[in-house]
Amino acid sequence: MRDRLAALALIACCGPAPAAGTLRAGTVEPRAFGYHVGDLVERQLVVHIPDGFALDPASLPRPGARGKAIELQQVSQRRDAEPGGTRLTLQLRYQVFLAPTDVRTLEIAPLSLGFHGDGREQSLRVDAWPVTVSPLVPLEVSPRDGLGELRPDLPPPPIDTRPAQRRLVAYGVVLLACLGWLAQVYLALPWWSRRRRPFASAWRQLDDLPADSPAADRRAAFQRVHEALNRTAGEVVFAHGVDRFVAAQPRYAGLRDELLMFFDQSRREFFADAPPAANDGRWLREFCRKCRDAERGAA
Repeated sequence: MRDRLAALALIACCGPAPAAGTLRAGTVEPRAFGYHVGDLVERQLVVHIPDGFALDPASLPRPGARGKAIELQQVSQRRDAEPGGTRLTLQLRYQVFLAPTDVRTLEIAPLSLGFHGDGREQSLRVDAWPVTVSPLVPLEVSPRDGLGELRPDLPPPPIDTRPAQRRLVAYGVVLLACLGWLAQVYLALPWWSRRRRPFASAWRQLDDLPADSPAADRRAAFQRVHEALNRTAGEVVFAHGVDRFVAAQPRYAGLRDELLMFFDQSRREFFADAPPAANDGRWLREFCRKCRDAERGAA
């Protein structure tokens, strides 16, 4: 719609249409105001080329020039046949690279197109076009609150950490449960089982047995050692079963002779009328300690 209005205005301003076969041009200009740095400006040029004339390609504007306030970015052309010649439409796209501190009026540079034909050369000049560029922000800003100095950053919104805290508590409970289970398996149960071993229990009871203990205490000590042997073997052990006991419990093989001596002293203690040998209590305690050490070494 804008192009049609511009074309009608161009025809009205030019008056009567030129005769056919005449080289002529018209432009569809962009608005001349309201631009900022980075904006694109498009300018359209319509050239009526009569038969027998051709455009000199070297006269076309070339994009890519750098360092200007308004730079030509792209040139596109379209050719359409018309009675008596060709209509050439040039679309010129510019970009604003100037960031002024106040309002400034720039110009799209004029250009001249060259044509040759019928043994002669002609040129068409397209005049410059003004473009008004405004600054992005004014130099002086109102001192009102919110328009002057930069406002401080907003504080970050608080994040609800309660779900994370609940997860940490749950993880802690699971971890403590796992640690408790490991402590029970690898610490409590082995310690409890060591204390409940037959010779370990007997040693704790015989630890304070004196060397020359009374007969009742001495016989009770022998009974505790007998009970430890029976619990270790899983059956009642007698003197003639020592070899079978040692074969089933190889860790006591080094105590075979002392085991036989224990049964001999036990028989004299319970069934002989002879007085007990001196230091029987010390020997019995030492024998129980050796059995406890052998029992512990098997763990």
